[in-house]
Amino acid sequence: MSRTDSELEGVTLLGNQGTKYPDRYAPEVLETFKNKHPENEYVVTFNCPEFTSLCPKTGQPDFARIVIQYIPREDMVESKSLKLYLFSFRNHGDFHEDCVNIIMKDLIRLMKPRYIEVKGIFTPRGGIAIYPFANHGDEEHRAMAEHRRLEAFNDALREG
Repeated sequence: MSRTDSELEGVTLLGNQGTKYPDRYAPEVLETFKNKHPENEYVVTFNCPEFTSLCPKTGQPDFARIVIQYIPREDMVESKSLKLYLFSFRNHGDFHEDCVNIIMKDLIRLMKPRYIEVKGIFTPRGGIAIYPFANHGDEEHRAMAEHRRLEAFNDALREG
């Protein structure tokens, strides 16, 4: 069940040899493609182990693994555009919690998923590790969102 050219119309970055890496926060690089299985509820997971951003006060780099999981509806995020989007945080100064929430909100605007969660596993700095977790569920997935937040809270307590 291959994709047709018309189904790939909005996917411009994948396979493009002239890719330019953004040097500032760039949500406009995000691209989508249509979900061929919108009747199925399934989870898509992205594990992004090389995320970097800057401390808004000191300008020092922060490093993290960002894990994004979502249940798609009609639109899905294209992975190369997601990579470039996450790369755009490299020179962006924001706190860990802000980065995670910005990523989640941008992906909600882009795809309108049934459910989404974003977790940041930031490398400790100054002896403190920060693991922000943000999620959102549509009306049908609100209980799941609440349950996953509680799980994230309990996981953090066990890890500490």
